[in-house]
This record gives sequence, C-alpha cells and structure tokens, in this order.
Amino acid sequence: MSQLRTAKKVRPVTMTEGVIWKQLLFFFFPIVLGTFFQQLYNTADAAIVGNGVNKLALAAVGGTTSNMVNLLVGFFIGVSSGATVIISQFFGAEQEQDVSRAVHTSAAMALLFGAALTITGSLLSPWLLRIISTPAEVYPYALTYIRIIFLGMIPSLVYNIGSGILRAAGDSKRPLFFLIAACLTNIALDALLVLVLKMGVAGAAVATVLSQTLSAGLVAGTLIRRKDCLRLYPRRIRMEVPLFRRIAAIGLPAGFQSVLYSLSNIIIQRAINGFDTDVLAGWTAYGKLDGVFWMTINAFGIAVTTFVGQNYGAGKKNRVKAGVRSCAKMSLLVSLVLASLMYLFGGSLYRLFTQDEAVIAQGVHILRLLVPFYFTYIPVELLSGALRGAGNTLIPTLMTLIGICLFRVVWVLLVVPLHATIDMVLYSYPITWILTGTLFIIYYLRGHWLYTRT
Repeated sequence: MSQLRTAKKVRPVTMTEGVIWKQLLFFFFPIVLGTFFQQLYNTADAAIVGNGVNKLALAAVGGTTSNMVNLLVGFFIGVSSGATVIISQFFGAEQEQDVSRAVHTSAAMALLFGAALTITGSLLSPWLLRIISTPAEVYPYALTYIRIIFLGMIPSLVYNIGSGILRAAGDSKRPLFFLIAACLTNIALDALLVLVLKMGVAGAAVATVLSQTLSAGLVAGTLIRRKDCLRLYPRRIRMEVPLFRRIAAIGLPAGFQSVLYSLSNIIIQRAINGFDTDVLAGWTAYGKLDGVFWMTINAFGIAVTTFVGQNYGAGKKNRVKAGVRSCAKMSLLVSLVLASLMYLFGGSLYRLFTQDEAVIAQGVHILRLLVPFYFTYIPVELLSGALRGAGNTLIPTLMTLIGICLFRVVWVLLVVPLHATIDMVLYSYPITWILTGTLFIIYYLRGHWLYTRT
C-alpha cells in the first residue's frame, strides 16, 4: 500500500471515488487537448505541404498514406490497449506488483512491435499503395512520405503505449504536455524543411518522425524517473508470457477491430481514388477537419475506458453504469456543437490547406453530407470503450465487423457501381454508424457484459 499512497501524493490517480462528471471532465480535457495536438501532426503536414508544394502532395500526405499506416499501426496499438485495461484494473484493485509487471511487459511490446512495423512497412510500402489504386501522379509523393513515416514506428509506439500506462493510472496531463512540445516542434520543422529547405513531402515526414521521437523520449523519461509502481526500470523490460497472454486476450480483438476499420476505409479510399484529383484532395482536407470530431469522441472513449477499468477492478458496478451515462450526455452535447460549427464555417477552414476553389468546393460538399450524422457514432465509441474497460473486447469486435466493416465492403462493391458518385460512396458512413450504434446499445442494455470477467 505504501507505493500507492506515494502515487496519490504525486497526483490524483483514482477514479473510484468522487463526483463522476467532474472526474470524467478532469480526465477528458487533457486527453482531448493531447489528441488535438496529435492531430496537428498531420494537419500541419497537410497545411504546409498543400500551400508550399501542390495539391498532389496534399493528396499524398492525407488519405492515401494515412489509411495504410493506420492499418498496420492500429493493429499493434489495439493489441497494446489491452495493457492499458489490465493496468487500470490492477490499479483500481491496488495490486502494485502486478502493475509493475504490466508496465515492463508493455514496454517490451512497444519495442518489439515498433521494430516489426518499421521493417514490414518499409518493405511493403509500394505494394500497399498499389492495392488501393493510388493515382500515378500522386504515387511518388505518397511512397516517399510513407516510407519515412514507417521509420518512426518505434518512437510512435513508445509514446502511445507509455501514455496509455500513465492514463491507466489516472494521469492524463503529462501525455498532453509531451504532445504539445512534440507538436510545436513538428510545426517548426515543417516550416524549416518544407518551406525553407524545399524538401517537399520528405521534409514533412522527417519532421513528423523527429517530433514523435521527442514525445517518446519524454514519456519514457517520465516513467523511468517515477517513484511509484509505474516506474520503468530499463533492465527489467521483458515479455512475461503469461501476462502478455492476458493482455493479448483483451487487446487482440481491439487490434483486429482497428484493422477492420482500416480495411473498410482503404476500400472506400480505393473507390475515392477513382475520382479526379480535386475530389481526392478535397477528401484529404476534409479528413483534417473531420479529425477534430474523432479526436474529441475518442477522448471520451479513452476517459470512459479508464473510468470503467478502475471501477470494475474495484467492484463498483453501479458507478460504472453511472459513469457511462454521464459520459454519453457530455459527448452528445459536444458532438452537436462541433457538427454545427463545422457545417457553418467549414468552407473558410478549408483555406488553411489550399486556395484551389475546385478542391474547396469538393471538400465543403463532403463535409455537409457527413457532419449532420456525427452524433450517430457516439454509441459505438463510448459503449465499446466501456466494454473494453470491463475486459470485454470480443463482442464489440464482432459487432464492428458486421455493422461497419462488412456492410461498408458490401456497399462499395455492390451498391456504388450501380450509381458511381462520391455521394454514394460516402453514404456508407452514416448508414454503418447507425447500424452499429444500434447493435451496441442493445448489447449494452442487456447488461451481461458487466458481470462476466474475462
């Protein structure tokens, strides 16, 4: 107990007591600000490349490459999320030795997974870009960018897993500070390498990798210097197989869920690549604005996962349900405000990325078709986060597979060819959000997940 008391003197870590909505917001705001700055990595790349190079480069650093990177990185981060759940449950149950073991196993996962991603991504980059029918004029830009990005996979995973360790124990502030530092570094390097040294998309990619290395070093240094059960001892980093199996039992479904999301998005990206460059660049620019909503809802999902994990570990089932209700109300309000602002002022925001009127027109059309349906995705993010916090990831993965991934593939392959317009491609998003959200609500309300330990 002495170590845990020391941790509480350093910062408030437990979410098992106190006013629920205040705790959720206290945890949420650093996360959403952190994800905002993380989003600025690619947004800065897109804005500086779009204005400093050309619209082909803008298309390359957006959807064309990001979907392929997300496919591989998302799987490993999804698997690693099992460590966050395990640590939060151990922490809520005050099992300090198990927390320490999980921290060192997680660090080993970051190093091994990062090395595997670097090698795999570098070798497969040309093939990955070809299978999504990357336009010939965009291909050289995309290949240069994605190969350099894959070189930064170890620091990327070290940061993501390290910040997940801190958040599992209730510390969402330090990951925010690290991301602010990295993001400001990224913007400065973007301006230097792209605008001053004229390195094009290569400069944007190098800026991103160097910035990720900074954030990784900051989070690793913090864990090494800690004085509680979260302290990282480099010599103790090793993969404990029994613990890894437990982490994987929770994380693998989340990893496959991320892969399924990415695959469905890749299929959609492939369909969008069949349109002209204006549509492709408009879709890329929309993705940067769209990221504001997703980072916000994702922050609520992370908050509810940690809240449920700690309270589930402490055996406080009623508090778990109250936390989910409170988080749902807040996320609905925030999503309606964001959707309204984007709908009204999206056209002006697109000028951050390009001055091409044809690209802006396409981007505004895409935005106004999709943002009115944003609120329908809330049940998917929040309820899957709650289920993950309780250690239940298999059922959410199956519902995601059926409701989003499978249906999107069927839609793009069978329905879109009957009326091949960009609108018909985009309809797959709100339809699958509504379908999957309904499945999650039904499963959640049945309540069996809360009383079944994995």
